[in-house]
Parts: sequence; C-alpha cells; structure tokens
Amino acid sequence: MKNRLNALLAEYRLLLGYLGRWLLLGAAVAVLAGTASAGFLVALDWVTSWREAHQWVIALLPVGGLLVGLLYYYLGQSVEAGNNLLLEAIHRPQAPVPLRMVPLVLLGTLLTHLFGGSAGREGTAVQMGGALADQLTHRLRLRPRDRPVLLIAGISAGFASVFGTPLAGAVFGLEVFFLGRLRYDTILPAFLAAAGADLVTRAWGVGHTHYPLLAAPALSISNLLLVAAAGIAFGLTGRLFAATTHAVGAFYKNRIAWPPLRPVVGGVVVALLVWALGTTDYIGLGVPTIVAALQGPVLPYAFALKLTLTALTLGAGFKGGEVTPLFFVGATLGNVLGLVVPLPLPLLAGMGFVAVFAGAANTPLACTLMAMELFGHECGVYAGLACVVSYLFSGHQGIYGAQVVGEPKHRRWLRQQGKRLREL
Repeated sequence: MKNRLNALLAEYRLLLGYLGRWLLLGAAVAVLAGTASAGFLVALDWVTSWREAHQWVIALLPVGGLLVGLLYYYLGQSVEAGNNLLLEAIHRPQAPVPLRMVPLVLLGTLLTHLFGGSAGREGTAVQMGGALADQLTHRLRLRPRDRPVLLIAGISAGFASVFGTPLAGAVFGLEVFFLGRLRYDTILPAFLAAAGADLVTRAWGVGHTHYPLLAAPALSISNLLLVAAAGIAFGLTGRLFAATTHAVGAFYKNRIAWPPLRPVVGGVVVALLVWALGTTDYIGLGVPTIVAALQGPVLPYAFALKLTLTALTLGAGFKGGEVTPLFFVGATLGNVLGLVVPLPLPLLAGMGFVAVFAGAANTPLACTLMAMELFGHECGVYAGLACVVSYLFSGHQGIYGAQVVGEPKHRRWLRQQGKRLREL
C-alpha cells in the first residue's frame, strides 16, 4: 500500500512539474504573441482607414509591390516561405527561425494593405507568434525536443490572438502541420498559449469583429443532406482557391526571373482590376462585406471576385494571410447558395465562412470550434458537418504546401502518406 501511494505521489509530482513548466513557458509565448498581434491589429486598422480615406493610393500598388519585393529580396530570403517555414521547422527542426521574420512580415503585410492588395492577417500573426516563440528555445536553453512544442504553441497563440478565438487557435496549431492527424503531446502548451495570447491582446484594449449569433433549424435528415451538399461546394472552392494562388505564383516565377519585379507586375494587374470594378469592397480584409453576407443578400459573384484578387495579390508575392479572404469567399458563397438551398441564409453564410477555410487549410476541427466561438454553439453540428465534408472534398491540396499527409482522406491515397502537399 505504501509503495502504491509513493508511486502515485511521484506520478502527480511529475505532472504538476510539467504543468508548472508549461504554464510559465505558455505565459511567455502568450505575452510575446498577444502583444505582437495587438500592435499589428492596431496598425492594420490604421492603414486600412487611411487607404479608404485616400483611395488614390491604390494607383501606387505597383510601388508598394516593389517595396515588398525589395524588402524580402535583400533582407528576407531566409524567411520568405512564411507559414511553410514554420511547418518545416516543426517537421524537421534545424536552424532557428530568424527573428527578422517578425518585422519583415509585419511591414510587408501593412504595405500590402496600405496600397490596396487583397490579403488577410492570419499569416502575419502566425508567423510573428511562431518566430517569437522559437527564440525562447535558445535564449532559455531548452531541450531540442521542446522546440517543435514551442513552435506549435506560438502558431496557436498567433491565430487565437488575431481572431479572438482561443479554442480554434489552440486546435489550429495542433492540426495544421499534419493532414489528418493531431499531436496530443503538445495539447497543453497549445491551449495555454492560445488562451493566454487572446487575454493579452484584449488586455491591450484591442477588440475583434463581432458577428451575429446564428440560429439553426431542427436537426433532420433532409437538413443534414443539404448541409453536406453545401459542404461539397465549399470544399471544391477551397481547393480552387489554393490551386489558383499556387498557379499564379508559379506563373510569375516562370515568367519573371527577378523576384522584386513580380509584385510590381502583380500590383499593376490588381490596381487595374480595382479601377475597372469601381469599388474597394474586394481588397484588404473585406470584413464589412463578410458581415453583410451574414445579414442579407450580397452580389452573387462577390466570392469569385475576392478569390481572384486575393490569388493575384498573394501569388505575385505580396504579404498577408489567406484566412480572412477565405472567410470572405466562404461567407459570400454561402450567401449565394441561400438562393437555391432551403436553409437560413445567415446559417449558410456562416457555414461557408468556416468551411471554405477548413477545406483550403485542411483544419476541420479548428474551423468547427471557430464557428461556435464566433456564431454561437447552436450552429455547431451544421458547421461541423460542412467543415468535415469540405475537408474531404478539397482532396490532398491546400494553401500550406509544407503540410504532411499524416492520414490520407481515402485509403486509395495511402501511397501519399508521409508526403508534403507540394510534392503531390
């Protein structure tokens, strides 16, 4: 009996020590990532407001592209891979992620938004969170096996703090680097860092967009079948977004040898399209249109315009995230499906908001949690089904080429297990 008690005490001493250690490390990651995201969100709001008040600056988008291109060509070639660099560091830890990633991606994203590119913010926050977290490994002389854990915690913290969704942020960090598999040994650090970073960002007085709570009809077989059908459309659209962005990037690389010139040409194309459209609704984050899509009808081709402008912006080499544009594409696509699918229009828009992202990023669990955090728990079953079906129908494609196939989506693709998406 005494031996059992000693063994039990030894077990819980070990667990308490582990909890205490990661409480401290998670708090450090949370402070760094949350503070960085708070500053980024304030700056992003300022440049967006300034651009909308001085829309002539969009004509200078090629100049902004040159600045971004030169910035990364001369100072940032080691961090140009962005999110994929962080995923590679998790899979194959080698050299530390350079700290210069933080100011470069911050400045690059702000320039992109200032001059009128169509991009998001998740990539910037995730890269800042991951790069800052990685510095702790060496400065605190942690064990090499702790490094991937800190990177995952930094990714979770960055995602959670920029969107105000700690649950989704935590699971995103656990889910994004492996397609079809979670890494449970990092679950505590990811949750601690995500929740802490969200608190830190809010403590700085930085808020997030408030979306309406979505009411859901009673569960029925017919409704679930309709949601599954919508999920197929969302998954195919997520795949199209990823394929189009990669194709634009490959086109510019094959046709323009000098990298800084690519965003210049891309800036000309995007600026001309914005001029032809006669509106700025499809550049920047596009949050007002997302909110509008959750409340009433929007233009039926809005999703296609946003997809095109974002692919042309990011594919040319401008900086920023893909996620908020994917929210836009999904919400407006769901809004259009409301014309033919007999489900509440706001619910379809909300499902699209998360499900297109789930398909493009291969993160269905994180996106399901995000739906419940943003729109309320009532839509959880419908949003979850839409995300899972979207994930399935996006295939082994996605916006993150460094994702590794942990578990294939179908047994016929077992030979692809262990390969990166960019290799497929």
